[in-house]
Amino acid sequence: MRVFRLCCSLFVLWACLAPIAESHAQAAGETASQRRIAVTIDDLPWQRLGETPVAGLPDWHARLMAQLRRADVPVVGFVNEGKLEVDGVVQPERVRMLRDWRDAGYELGNHTYGHVDLHEVGLPAYEAGILKGERVLRPLLAERGAAPRWFRHPYLRAGRTPEDRAALTDFLAAHGYRIAPVTVDNGEWVWAFAYANVVAQAASSNRDATLERLRKGYVPYMLNKLDYYERQSHSLLGYALPQVWLMHANELNAVAFADLIDGARRRGYRFVSLEEAMRDPAYARGEEGYDGRFGPSWLHRWAMAEKKPKEFYAGEPLVPKWVLDLAGVEGE
Repeated sequence: MRVFRLCCSLFVLWACLAPIAESHAQAAGETASQRRIAVTIDDLPWQRLGETPVAGLPDWHARLMAQLRRADVPVVGFVNEGKLEVDGVVQPERVRMLRDWRDAGYELGNHTYGHVDLHEVGLPAYEAGILKGERVLRPLLAERGAAPRWFRHPYLRAGRTPEDRAALTDFLAAHGYRIAPVTVDNGEWVWAFAYANVVAQAASSNRDATLERLRKGYVPYMLNKLDYYERQSHSLLGYALPQVWLMHANELNAVAFADLIDGARRRGYRFVSLEEAMRDPAYARGEEGYDGRFGPSWLHRWAMAEKKPKEFYAGEPLVPKWVLDLAGVEGE
């Protein structure tokens, strides 16, 4: 009888707790299902192209395309048309690299002709760089009945006054463009510079070990950044914003992109198009909130518009010093 009463008590306890556990499980599932992210890749056809040995470029490009196929996610790639040229002459093999992106189903956007800094050159020269940056891109897309519709600011520098930002937005809209924001900003370019610098060294066991160390360190660094900006989204907006992730076409992503995407999937992220991500009403805020000389995440721009204290921005993961040293830069 005593055993019977104990079993009854345990059953009653389970009956009370089960709905609570189910509710928590549902909440966790809802949170995971809300984790959406769009991938954007800048500096096509290749980052630092003037410093990349042309003989190695086709192989690196093929490796990056293989990584993209393995990852199987929507991507918008942003083109600097100046990198299609050598001494002012468009190189057909570099245009073919863009065709590979297009033919694989990836969307292509405008990143200005020469990757110019709006805050340095001013609005008229910047607008001229946008138009110059579509002389190959627009007819290339027209071959498939499409047109460029996304624009990404080089260095994420979007204008130092509300008036400049508004004027640029109007200019872009008049030419059929929407601004592609970035919420998950990062020092990926530093890791990539470091990787490319080591690749250029003479072959040795030490070189190979350093390349492997960089590859293995890169993925957790990027995922830690993703976690950080997810927390920032919850703190600022109260929910998981569909994020926009910034990366570049480079040697490091040619060996690590698919592993990075796998890591994000293990965190519960679903990969969506840039268009789907930007349906979230938060993006209607645009680039408001920041008038400085740099290019922070859009989440941090919005936080500045709300006058968040400096403590709000604390805890962002940093590129380790050994990587900065290999990249030959002082900071992100």
